[in-house]
Amino acid sequence: MNVQSLVLDLHRIGCIQFGRFRLKSGLISPIYLDLRLLISEPRLLQAVADALAGLIRGDEGRPALTFDRLAAIPYAALPIGVALALTLDRPLIYPRRETKPYGTERPIEGHFQAGERVLLLDDLITQGESKLEAIATLERAGLVVEDVVVLVDREQGGKATLAQRGYRLHSLLRLSEMLDLLAEAGAITPDQRDEVRRWAVRSP
Repeated sequence: MNVQSLVLDLHRIGCIQFGRFRLKSGLISPIYLDLRLLISEPRLLQAVADALAGLIRGDEGRPALTFDRLAAIPYAALPIGVALALTLDRPLIYPRRETKPYGTERPIEGHFQAGERVLLLDDLITQGESKLEAIATLERAGLVVEDVVVLVDREQGGKATLAQRGYRLHSLLRLSEMLDLLAEAGAITPDQRDEVRRWAVRSP
């Protein structure tokens, strides 16, 4: 599946929505990305995993990423991580958002050894704080993180935030690219595209 088809399919199933949406920060956004909906679309979820696998393997002349295990950030990235682990035949772990005060009380689920290199996976990145929190959990366990892979980079400072801390970001899609593809296909108007661009530049 090419990039344009992937973006159009994400829009078709509601992963990319336009309107007025209140964000966790309290800001009103003209766009909302809900990649959790991929769990209900197995063929599209597999297409996303295939595309991410190509990015990670270094298809089309890109450098391949070196790692021992995938680590997916809950919750939206977990089904993507499972699909990707099956596609690449690589083991998956995930850092918990909260460590439960009962049972094993593990902060990280899955098998791993200290010193292993982990490729961190998430659905999207905005400013990068949740990535740094997950990385801190993994590093406290003795794991090594150098690269972060996301499906969508919202291009709102996350890449620079990670770079300042020595981590590399790799994204399959960028928000500006997605907007252009949707506008070219007639799925949104040029005015909608430009409104989101202006909002993204202004937003912290």
